[in-house]
Amino acid sequence: MTARTAITTIGLDADDTLWHNETIFRLTQARFLDLLGEHDNALIEARLAEIEGRNLRLYGYGIKGFTLSMIETAMELCEGDPPPGVVREILAAGREMIAHPVETLPGVNEALHALAEQYRLVLITKGDLLDQERKLAASGLGDLFCAVEIVSEKDRSTYDRVFARHGTGAQEAVMAGNSVKSDVLPAIAAGAFAVHIPYHVTWAHELADVPVGEPRFGSLGSITELEYWLREKTRI
Repeated sequence: MTARTAITTIGLDADDTLWHNETIFRLTQARFLDLLGEHDNALIEARLAEIEGRNLRLYGYGIKGFTLSMIETAMELCEGDPPPGVVREILAAGREMIAHPVETLPGVNEALHALAEQYRLVLITKGDLLDQERKLAASGLGDLFCAVEIVSEKDRSTYDRVFARHGTGAQEAVMAGNSVKSDVLPAIAAGAFAVHIPYHVTWAHELADVPVGEPRFGSLGSITELEYWLREKTRI
């Protein structure tokens, strides 16, 4: 028998894969709803989601774009004249998000140390450059990665480029993350393996269906299971 495959490189998402992120956004969004308490919560959430989606191509992913989208939502819902202090409170909430302590998810530290002994680890994440660099430094995980790629979008060309630059090509790489839309589907399209590690909440703009019957796809309950999954994929 011959080996099933060779995997040399592991791409890892950051937010909600290595450390908590979406819960911080949800708490800030709840605070935003309170600021606009005279409006229906469902209406505010729908308008914010619409504006966020519209602004992604302008501001990209991350806290700064979210903060600007909250301000724009408040302006639209209040017909250009939000209550005194609302914009100031939104800006304060954004600053607090940026300063929020980084809390790694359970098992991440041990799992990455074990994986780094056997594979080339590459961090592949979307978001604001300064904020992602800050979180990586605060996590204490930076030395485990051979390379860090903070990208504006995760699509097939991104994975083609990153795994060619920092590995032996997408065919010998696996991408692991919490987003089916960003971490799974485009990685598989590039020829890589992909592992979905769900977080308990998912941003609406990252929702997508898992690929059914795809042999290069796996779904795990925790990053601590990734090393075993990889052994099974490369077992003779």
